[in-house]
Amino acid sequence: MFDRAKAWAKSLKRDVVALWIAARDSRTPWYAKLSAGAVAAYALSPIDLIPDFIPILGYLDDLLIVPMGVLLVIKLIPAPLMAEFRALASSREGKPASIGGIIFIASIWLASLFVAAWWLGTLTGNWLGEHGAGLRD
Repeated sequence: MFDRAKAWAKSLKRDVVALWIAARDSRTPWYAKLSAGAVAAYALSPIDLIPDFIPILGYLDDLLIVPMGVLLVIKLIPAPLMAEFRALASSREGKPASIGGIIFIASIWLASLFVAAWWLGTLTGNWLGEHGAGLRD
């Protein structure tokens, strides 16, 4: 069973690289190219949308979201092209880095922090406005 899971993980890594190649190939349909680029950028990004240290949810993207995204995008790419991209991905040394993925995930984190800070600021500002009269005297 462990060998089977290991083989599945290896094929998933190969398919992510194949999607990265597909996103840059002119023969890939535009909707598949866009989807493949998004999935590959997220999968290859060293920054997770949900950090792994968060219990259960941290590994959810690694165990469910990425594999499902890969499977869905593979269905959008014509089978002969996907076979060619898989062969190219298998012959590559290492995996490509996704600068776009890093920027995308980092911008989501920064936007989330900004919204949280704004929300806390308005929450505490309203609270001080209602209850802070005695604090200012």
